[in-house]
Amino acid sequence: MKYLLLIAEDPTLRVDATVAPAVTQAYADFAEAIAASGELLGGERLHGVDMATSVRVRDGHTLATDGPFAETKEHLGGYFVVDVADLDRALELAAQLPAARTGAVEVRPIWSM
Repeated sequence: MKYLLLIAEDPTLRVDATVAPAVTQAYADFAEAIAASGELLGGERLHGVDMATSVRVRDGHTLATDGPFAETKEHLGGYFVVDVADLDRALELAAQLPAARTGAVEVRPIWSM
């Protein structure tokens, strides 16, 4: 079954010179391990919320605004798409991500077409 692991973390951790190298390496190690296991389908790091644009359509009018959908301390920083046996394995992988210790990792099943 396919799952999306949404990484929500404090963006300052990625720019803190004392923390960033270790965090970046931890994500690289994670990606390498699940690629080797055949469970990785994809994933990317995202630009910060300063590069985000939110789109809404109201009464037939499209509104585009700078920034994320909501103001929060933790921002969507990236994602992994995995293909695993079950939810338990997806949760096990999510717990291995650095963001699980400093922010949150949301696990969502992906609809199969």
